[in-house]
Amino acid sequence: MSLATLVGLGMMNHTFFHSLDNLFLFSSVSGLLIFLSCLLCLLSLVATPEEKKSQSYIFAICFLCLVLIFAFSSSNLIMFYVFFEISLIPTLVLIIGWGYQPERLQAGTYMMLYTVGASLPLLLVILWHCTSLGVMDSYSLHVSAPNLGGVVLLFIYGAFLVKLPMYGVHLWLPKAHVEAPLAGSMILAGILLKLGGYGLIQMNFCFNLMMDSYCLVIVSISMWGGFLATLMCLRQVDVKSLVAYSSVGHMSIVSAGILMDTSWGLMSAVITMMAHGFSSSAMFCMAYFSYKKSHTRNIPYMKGMLQVYPILSMFWFVFCCINMACPPTLNLIGEMMIIPTLWSFSFWLVLIMGLMVFFSASYNMYLYSVVNHGSFSSYFLGGYPMKSYSKISLFLHVVPLILVLKSSVFNLIFFLLA
Repeated sequence: MSLATLVGLGMMNHTFFHSLDNLFLFSSVSGLLIFLSCLLCLLSLVATPEEKKSQSYIFAICFLCLVLIFAFSSSNLIMFYVFFEISLIPTLVLIIGWGYQPERLQAGTYMMLYTVGASLPLLLVILWHCTSLGVMDSYSLHVSAPNLGGVVLLFIYGAFLVKLPMYGVHLWLPKAHVEAPLAGSMILAGILLKLGGYGLIQMNFCFNLMMDSYCLVIVSISMWGGFLATLMCLRQVDVKSLVAYSSVGHMSIVSAGILMDTSWGLMSAVITMMAHGFSSSAMFCMAYFSYKKSHTRNIPYMKGMLQVYPILSMFWFVFCCINMACPPTLNLIGEMMIIPTLWSFSFWLVLIMGLMVFFSASYNMYLYSVVNHGSFSSYFLGGYPMKSYSKISLFLHVVPLILVLKSSVFNLIFFLLA
């Protein structure tokens, strides 16, 4: 898995000076997401050493990692759809097999019904499109396909907007996160949601989709829904549910940037996907480690962490700052680059984005202050000191954000998308 991570890292700088027929087979965007997939799957195994004796647990994570690699590197549209759907199976196994409560069956049912139901119309459109043109390769479809628009956009985008998810079709996500084990939550938030964003990019490329009134309605609903999701974070009492709703808010920026189909919007989406992959995964790690020490996920009962576990409180501070897009984090770059694109379409979209940024800072400050400040609860009496693997896993979530911020990877992606 470590070797696959290094291969994905090397693929980011590949094919910038090669022919475009491998755009989605070895492109920098797919290489970036393969790197993210392998690294987060590796970190999920590092963060849960108590499951090392379960071979089925390790097999499920490794199989999911392999499926994601095939999905992100597939240049065949039908094969991409197949691997996109197969990724649901190991995720469902992780939730049902290692979930915490009996409600995990309902969470798995919600996830399957939402994602499979939304992707069936996409399958019909793909079969119709590939049959009419007689080709399934991504670049060949891009060259030969006419521009598409209208109601068909809803069928094409629907499967990936549910996967992101967009507000309104997001109800499966908080349920799945609350019932999933740590590795399931890390991979679901860090990688599987990015599969929806990558799918939107690939559909725009293969179908030559045009920005029209239908697309603008989807963008408006997505941005307004992201604002509502940030408001709902202030009302949550379960820490995993709060992080799940914050993912809905961040993914609304990704969907808006991709659907508007400008170079600034695409660049913002790629950066936000990368930054959110590491920050949300780390937030779920901290929620799990805090749960192991306080024996509760109820935010008011987790108070006083700073007095008992100062190192964990330091990581809470760092990742709450990253999640609220404080400078000079990668999240800030992603959120700022979407503003010119929103401004070119409507001032009201920029206003909603500003409110999202404000309330994002509000719920992250609320989460940090409530969990770490105050007198510690009696629930901490049975807690254990932080283990070395938990410190390593949290530290390794910070390192990629620092390295990517200092590298020229995103500059190269920007020139490719422009």
